[in-house]
Amino acid sequence: MPKMQFNRFVPVLVAVLVLGGIGATAWAHCQVPCGIYADQHRFEQMLEDHDTIAKAQASLAELAGKADAQSLNQAVRWVTTKEDHATSIQRTIADYFMTQRIKPDADKYVEKLTAAHAVLVASMKAKQSADPATAAALKKSILDFYRASEGKEPAFLHDHTH
Repeated sequence: MPKMQFNRFVPVLVAVLVLGGIGATAWAHCQVPCGIYADQHRFEQMLEDHDTIAKAQASLAELAGKADAQSLNQAVRWVTTKEDHATSIQRTIADYFMTQRIKPDADKYVEKLTAAHAVLVASMKAKQSADPATAAALKKSILDFYRASEGKEPAFLHDHTH
């Protein structure tokens, strides 16, 4: 590559790398000491992810046994959606709660850590299964984690009883 073309390429490459890094970091709640936390929002989001997982499992049950192309396509899409939302919950626990909100020197550290771990495991099981019991266990683990984390009964803007 001639030197002149290379010199034009370097600033573009640097910009892409910097902007790509900023986007990836911001997605995980920036992980800088910003002090901006929205725990209630994170719990709401995890419950919304749970609702999607439960709907995906119910839809998969309806599609089970169908062999037409459209039903198979829809089943694959529901599996992908279910797994994406379970992964979203896992990332919220790991990237937000475990790295930023659960402090080793805080009261009830072990209780919070144990409850967070239960959400991770329940998410994994919901990801692996189409059994609605795994979604129910996931919701219970999220609510139990809320109780451990917030020290009170859950109160949410939206009804997550689906």
